[in-house]
Amino acid sequence: MTEIFSGLIPYILTGLQVTLEVTVLALGMGFLIGLALALLRVYGGKASSSIIAVVTMVIRALPHILLLLLAYFAIAAVVNLTPFWAGSLSLAIISSAYQCEILRGALLSVGAGQMMAARTLGMTRLQAIRHIILPQALRQAIPAWSNEAAIVVKDSSLVYVLGVPEILRKAQYYSARTYQPFTAFIAVAVVYFLLTFLTNRGLSALERKLRTPG
Repeated sequence: MTEIFSGLIPYILTGLQVTLEVTVLALGMGFLIGLALALLRVYGGKASSSIIAVVTMVIRALPHILLLLLAYFAIAAVVNLTPFWAGSLSLAIISSAYQCEILRGALLSVGAGQMMAARTLGMTRLQAIRHIILPQALRQAIPAWSNEAAIVVKDSSLVYVLGVPEILRKAQYYSARTYQPFTAFIAVAVVYFLLTFLTNRGLSALERKLRTPG
């Protein structure tokens, strides 16, 4: 027990910063890409909506580890990025497909009459989306988005296959050195549980704070 707290936990936690950085980058970039795709699906033309629907369906149908490798090698063929940045961007692309559907549903949940009322008051379509539709849709999206955030926390472990030294890779190093794989990976499981739990609780608190009265 003393060895776990004096050796294993501090060593694994050296990869925690990398895990958090990958999660924040993938979730943030995925949100921006997903929001743009959702707006195009709802308010763009039929052609763009159909193309985006097919792309997001393909991404959601394939295993994340396969998509990560495909995106990683595609990105590496065009831009010379480090495994950390290429892995984060790859996860962002994967997450954007799910966030697109979450945000599309939230946009559609806002009554069409509100767009008509905004246009009647003299707003342009873009102004109505920005000031009327989007604030309400983002509130509605928080419950589903919190689930996606928890998934991205766990999916951050996939960059392990690219050699990025996050907590799972650190556990693998420790296991190879000490021949104690069970102890190492149980410690990682506890860390991921805490990260997911705190993420869900934090976003639940945000949802309560931003909930529309009544």
